Amino acid sequence: MTIKNPIYVTQPFLPPLSEFTPYLENIWDSKILTNNGPFHQQLEKALCEYLGVEYLALFSNGTIALITALQALRITGEVITTPYSFVATAHSLLWNGIKPVFVDIDPSTLNLNPARIEASITPHTTAIMPVHCYGHPCDVDSIQKIADDYNLKVIYDAAHAFGVQNERGSVLKYGDLSVLSFHATKVFNTFEGGAIVCPDAKTKKRIDQLKNFGFVDEVTVVGPGINGKMNEFNAALGLLQLKHIDQALVRRKGIDATYRELLKDVKGIRCLRDAGEKVANYAYFPILVDADYPISRDALYQKLKDQDIFARRYFYPLVSDFPMYRGLPSAHRDNLPVATDAALKILCLPIYPALRQEEQGRIVELIKRA
Repeated sequence: MTIKNPIYVTQPFLPPLSEFTPYLENIWDSKILTNNGPFHQQLEKALCEYLGVEYLALFSNGTIALITALQALRITGEVITTPYSFVATAHSLLWNGIKPVFVDIDPSTLNLNPARIEASITPHTTAIMPVHCYGHPCDVDSIQKIADDYNLKVIYDAAHAFGVQNERGSVLKYGDLSVLSFHATKVFNTFEGGAIVCPDAKTKKRIDQLKNFGFVDEVTVVGPGINGKMNEFNAALGLLQLKHIDQALVRRKGIDATYRELLKDVKGIRCLRDAGEKVANYAYFPILVDADYPISRDALYQKLKDQDIFARRYFYPLVSDFPMYRGLPSAHRDNLPVATDAALKILCLPIYPALRQEEQGRIVELIKRA
């Protein structure tokens, strides 16, 4: 039987169009479409307040934000990062002429393993770029200690970490810079968008210049910047999304809890450790399909797909397996046993606020019947 309504791993939350109409009319009447317009300024301020950070620079997308963050800190040489991420993490390094050095991940969190970092530091290493995978915070204290000991910068790819906190507040405050993505698949989205969380006004000023071609004023350019500005339509959607984000997070938490309860006795299916309400944003629901499950991860993926349930093998393949990276010494699978194993077992199940309980039950039933 063909299912009429496909279920994807994530779907963007969109408020009713009637709520968006006043914003559109305001933009239309003002004729200000981009270049640090009023909605852009309002969203930066609102996000700082919501996320508990002092300075934030909006971007057209998270990848441009990553590229600019590296440029803002004048990173060169080699950067230690994770192979278990979306390709934008490593691509941002290549775009800046930087060599990625891949280090294995922690088996319980799938984040960059601090215990493996020091052995990969060379005289050419200038920074560490960890990823808060699935919104679960990295071991920020251990990473910062290593960075301090070796005089390295730390840039967090926090694409999944919107609103995530630890016992000391927002995880976005750690490192020299943190980079967010507001892509349509994220917990908080602006259709397309991103941001860099900055530690001080001086850094934000430099980043604001770099995302506008390096302009300081109409006739002065101080660096080879890029066009990374967020426009007014995206900013307006972000302001509207913020009104609903807490409700969306509560709904995601409930879906996460239901999955864990329904899957707890399924042999061969393993959920990642629950990071806890004060830490997680329930951005994804990854499971690991172990060897004692009756069919392979790929067979389960296909079984769900055949029923119009589009789960995702996220992250597979590893970034280090792609042609532009696999020639690097650090990309060899023998150096990355935990990441290699995780990539072969991972499957992210659908999770988004509009996912109905009966749909979730059908997904789990298919997993159980395999």
